[in-house]
Amino acid sequence: MRTARLSRKTNETDITVAVDLDGTGVADIATGVGFFDHMLAQVARHGLIDLTVRAEGDLHIDDHHTVEDVGIAFGQAVRQALGDKRGITRYADTHLAMDEALTRCAIDISGRPYLVFRTAFHTPKIGTFDTQLVEEWFRAFAMNAGVTLHVETLYGANDHHIAESCFKALARTLRAAVAIDPRQADKVPSTKGVLEG
Repeated sequence: MRTARLSRKTNETDITVAVDLDGTGVADIATGVGFFDHMLAQVARHGLIDLTVRAEGDLHIDDHHTVEDVGIAFGQAVRQALGDKRGITRYADTHLAMDEALTRCAIDISGRPYLVFRTAFHTPKIGTFDTQLVEEWFRAFAMNAGVTLHVETLYGANDHHIAESCFKALARTLRAAVAIDPRQADKVPSTKGVLEG
């Protein structure tokens, strides 16, 4: 079973995350940040990852710590659930269209964390959600999952659509990359024999 459950508690946040990489896309998410919950639900649904998130954070300050720390915890949970990564496809990429917005995403589950994020927003907020936090979440996820991740929005006009296309593109890309390749059998997909930094 490729599952993981972990908790992360700091002076700013208290977070529990559970993932099942071979799930059906069930999302049970409560972070106190409505738009963010909506984005995480997209990752679960379109990634076919069962995802439970419970987060309590210092939202009286702003959403930053909650969003970033959920990214950290989710990344760590994915990394833990992957184990030694035997049999995974490893590489994947997606072009994801959402109305007028088009985002591409590519991933290498390499054990070497890196993020390239080329997405621009037209306004500082989507509702009450700070658009700068989209990149912060992707960075926290990539660094803690140990993946090389490239996300680029090629075009788009509506910031909600732009953000959602990023999360959905990640979902589809992650789904393909963590899938078991029957031709890999029990091999680690690397000439090194390991997928760590």
